[in-house]
Amino acid sequence: MTQLVVLQGGGPFTANDEYDAQILSVHPGYVAILPTAEAFENPDDLVQSSVAWAKRLGVTTKLCAVYSRADAREESFATMISQAAVVYVVGDSPIHLRSTLKDTVVFDAIAAHSCVVATAGSAAAMCDPMVDPRGGAFALGLGLVSGIAAITESEKWPEERLQRTLSLANTSVAEIPTGAALMYQDGTWSTHGAVVLHGPLPTN
Repeated sequence: MTQLVVLQGGGPFTANDEYDAQILSVHPGYVAILPTAEAFENPDDLVQSSVAWAKRLGVTTKLCAVYSRADAREESFATMISQAAVVYVVGDSPIHLRSTLKDTVVFDAIAAHSCVVATAGSAAAMCDPMVDPRGGAFALGLGLVSGIAAITESEKWPEERLQRTLSLANTSVAEIPTGAALMYQDGTWSTHGAVVLHGPLPTN
């Protein structure tokens, strides 16, 4: 288990500046940016947002351009992650993120890292189980944290869909709206902002 895992509800590089600054202030060094889950959308827009974010917060970033399983097997990307102060995993497709990273050297480097921040769909994929955005059911996730599922950008979910997902849950579920976060650090869970918990936080 990584020392600190931060699951942000949404708004990568736009909606979390104050909390991001707190995290980065105690983890000096460069930030590795993985826009993997945005591979089929427009990762360049997300990368440009990260550049503007880095200027605002006064940090250095390095793009870890992992978009395919071939990329995720590259030791050079794993090394870039391992040497970073913080790893940000961003993008909206948890399905693509899971299928790209599972059982690769890049995910091994993420899992061993001392500080991992994941946002929106990428945050959902870090959990096991994972909320499948295609219908709100549950699927196998990457398991960086286990025993809880994350409904990210929960403010955008229609009530009917939310209730259906909760009715299918056999595990604890966290609703994490944009601007909020669920954190795991050294065996302790905490929340930032308007996180709604359904069920107890895991004890692992």
